[in-house]
Amino acid sequence: MASNKKYWKSVEELKDSSIVETLSKNEFVEEIPTDQFLGDKETLENSSTSRRDFLKYVGFTTAAASLAACEGPVRKSIPYVVRPNDIIAGVADWYATSIADGYDFANVLVKTREGRPIQIMPNKDANGTTSARVQASVLSLYDEKLRLKEPTKAGEVISWADADKEIAQKLNSLKEAGKPVVLLTGTMASPSTDKIVSEFIAANPNVKHVVYDAVSESGAADAMLAMYGKRVLPNYHLDKAKTIVSFGADFLGDFHGGFEKSFMQGRDPKTGHMSYHVQFESNMSLTGANSDKRVVLKPSDQVFALLNLYSAITGNAVSSKSTPVDAEVKRMAAELKKAGSKAVVLTGLNDKNAQLVAFAINEALNSEIFDTKNTLNIRQGNDVEVAQLVSDMKSGKVAGLISYNVDPVYTLPNASAFADGLKKLELSVALSTENTATADISNFALPAPHFLESWGDTQFNAVTYGLMQPTIQPLFNTRQFQDTLLKWSGSATKYYDYLKTYAADNVLGGSSWNTALHNGFFTTELVAEESTFETTVSVADAANQLASSAKKATGFELNLYTKTGLGDGKQANNPWLQEFPDPITRASWDNYLTISIADAKELEFENPVKDNGAIDGDFAKVTVNGVEVTVPVMIQPGQAKGSVGLALGYGKTFGLKEEMQVGVNAYPLYNGGNNIQYNVKIEKVSGTHKFACTQVQKTIAGRHDILKVASLKEYNTVAPKDHHHGWNKPSMVSYDHQEVEANTIDLWDEHNREVGHHFNLSIDLTSCTGCGACVVACHAENNVPVVGKNEVRVGRDMHWLRIDRYYSSEVETREDAKELGLSRGDTYRALETEAENPEVTFQPMMCQHCNHAPCETVCPVAATSHGRQGQNQMAYNRCVGTRYCANNCPYRVRRFNWFNYANNNEFDFNMNNEYGKMVLNPDVVVRSRGVMEKCSMCIQMTQATILKAKKEGRPVNTDEFETACSSACTTGAMVFGDVNNKEDQVAALAEDKRAYNVLDYLQTKPNVIYQVKIKNTNEA
Repeated sequence: MASNKKYWKSVEELKDSSIVETLSKNEFVEEIPTDQFLGDKETLENSSTSRRDFLKYVGFTTAAASLAACEGPVRKSIPYVVRPNDIIAGVADWYATSIADGYDFANVLVKTREGRPIQIMPNKDANGTTSARVQASVLSLYDEKLRLKEPTKAGEVISWADADKEIAQKLNSLKEAGKPVVLLTGTMASPSTDKIVSEFIAANPNVKHVVYDAVSESGAADAMLAMYGKRVLPNYHLDKAKTIVSFGADFLGDFHGGFEKSFMQGRDPKTGHMSYHVQFESNMSLTGANSDKRVVLKPSDQVFALLNLYSAITGNAVSSKSTPVDAEVKRMAAELKKAGSKAVVLTGLNDKNAQLVAFAINEALNSEIFDTKNTLNIRQGNDVEVAQLVSDMKSGKVAGLISYNVDPVYTLPNASAFADGLKKLELSVALSTENTATADISNFALPAPHFLESWGDTQFNAVTYGLMQPTIQPLFNTRQFQDTLLKWSGSATKYYDYLKTYAADNVLGGSSWNTALHNGFFTTELVAEESTFETTVSVADAANQLASSAKKATGFELNLYTKTGLGDGKQANNPWLQEFPDPITRASWDNYLTISIADAKELEFENPVKDNGAIDGDFAKVTVNGVEVTVPVMIQPGQAKGSVGLALGYGKTFGLKEEMQVGVNAYPLYNGGNNIQYNVKIEKVSGTHKFACTQVQKTIAGRHDILKVASLKEYNTVAPKDHHHGWNKPSMVSYDHQEVEANTIDLWDEHNREVGHHFNLSIDLTSCTGCGACVVACHAENNVPVVGKNEVRVGRDMHWLRIDRYYSSEVETREDAKELGLSRGDTYRALETEAENPEVTFQPMMCQHCNHAPCETVCPVAATSHGRQGQNQMAYNRCVGTRYCANNCPYRVRRFNWFNYANNNEFDFNMNNEYGKMVLNPDVVVRSRGVMEKCSMCIQMTQATILKAKKEGRPVNTDEFETACSSACTTGAMVFGDVNNKEDQVAALAEDKRAYNVLDYLQTKPNVIYQVKIKNTNEA
């Protein structure tokens, strides 16, 4: 229907700020860094110079750029003397494997070139998905700065044989003395490894295995054990849901590993039905941003709302109190009862009692969505046992510790107590891929391989058995954790042989090992277990304990969360993830305290925007349980009043390059593994922080029809192109004094595009969650450089693909405001009120590959031109860097390469050393200084597909064409293909009633098509 929505990106826009207006008119806010090449700027200006020097100075822009564009790095190639049988130079190999690093778990495909892994994609046959972190993990393989390379003892290199001998002797002496030893690992989700651990413990009865996850979900696992007799996580089949109610569970983010794929499978508008999702939360999360209705509520009120919902659903009164949203709770109780078994309730509170209450609601609903049989084997950390371990180390009850891929000296809230205890032990061994703070103070530090160098198996859920295989020879002198335990158990068996035997005896049931390894997974049938377990859980007692803790809440309430980019901080030294803009705040290279507009005003926090688009922030001292942390403040629309948010995983320093040591360590505030901390004190302190934030840079906000959003009711009942009421109305222009549809008028003659291939990319705004996996996939495929915090701050990020996040608020039209007597200031104040809980829409934005491209007409050297297949192409060696094309692009998607990032020590982000360069894709040129870059629609991939079909003597198959972003998209929001092949999925999408082009009234005729976002507003 007709909409009066105003789309905006930052709080600054609500103030009618002159800076925002200036930025919107200034295409290039960054200054040309002439002083870096010509000497000190002030000296030059104050000196008497010759005419020649003057021309050198003012003419630098084009002259130097032209020269730089002609430069190319010289490389020497070394041919194969004897070519390996399994490698064909120039042809990619793909391997199926799995990642299980303790926090991220996925079945994936790995692309290798000449024996080098260069990209990771989801193994869709195994129902695999990838996040930004999984995509970026290939770069961590080549992190020669942080990875452990040799076994060491007390910091000195030692041989594996000597290390084994000394450790085995010490283990035997501790066993004979009956002194306790603890094996501390993260969640491995590996059945064969679990068996090896049990055999190691059998050989060493004084050893106890403790599982520790830096970011805990122990509450849900403990609740499952109490109610169902299995310490696992429940599964949620959101694709089958009609009504979903979540209390702070970010299930499109990291909650239980994420459920974005199944969630979006239940939200296809074409079926006429979509699940109805209501999110109660304090922080603006990915899940809240994608919800149909978001209810802003501070954490303690979430507890009471959950308890009130339990009472309304079951009729059992429990200890609680009223909340500001009780009317909404009652409405949701009715909706849930109406949906019955197709309804589900989730909570993200890491509290056993909160989880028990949510489980009880699902049991009362007889929910089919809530699955306690095909359960999840991830996030198995046990908070109680970890706390006991630290206590025992402190009191001297533990004599030895063997840790594997965990870093409690960084991640534990009481890290200093752990570190002190570790130094007192008779034996401390750290097996780790990275050189961590824990490995540094352990007596022995033993290097473990990266998962891309390893054999292994995984069991993420009850029915999917995954296999892990090496995709590259080990880069360093590493040995697998499993081989080490086998050796220390006295076994001569190699882990590879052990793994094959285990799979054959326990999983494959006579099926081929080679087939399972080729596929990367094996699906087993879910065996219905007859359990004699009877729960003795009293939900009333759990509810009373939950209410009791929440009633003691005073002051501010802190919600500790993980970002989609950095997660628990395991990959903190990964520049792709550090530079990845957070989907919500659009800030990179930082964490910060998110605070509501109202609380910021009361405490006098500000985020001023500079005239170059950079954002600054004040500092706050946050005090929780006597622990103080000073952190910059980011004002966040949609943050619940009385609450603040802070991301974990930042502030890591040990072993990291100086440029990567960013943010503040929030783990000291993570008391008891609880993501919610009450009684928080916030105090403004002096200082100004400089954010690297892209939210007011490269914006196209203020233009018409950037986004189109409709309700499910409108989609089902209203004609989309109805000029008065339609939700996908065509743009109108004035022609010959008449209003006509813009697409009927054209400045150029059309070319015949019916012959050959013609590529289109369709992006469904309904399915796009804003997760950003596509952004990192584009980085990997196209050798996009990382530029660092300072460059991002001044608008020089090089992302070829960005995810624009728009807030929207309903405002009066200019005519309505005039009738009501509202001034412009009144309108902006109304917007600010709306900003307490704005609607959010994500829009991937890349080069639109316009058929009538405005960039092509202004390039003086024809460096950018249009191909017959629909791609807007760049000839980098022709480009002289005038930037006319970027100035003429209405979508602001072109990037100017200011420096030779890949070969400049000032930008040492894993791409300009001998290991980091191994991740580069040889099919894509590494651009030098002074040229424009932008999305190529992965032309190297489309041409490889065409050549493969040609070589095999066949036409290209239906839906065979892919780009990096469409391949990485978990929810299927991005679909790429050939519109001239009417069988391709994209051909139908191009004609769909939801299809539209951004800024279509400009008649650039893009080859990128967007699908109108549909929301289920649950209207009758």
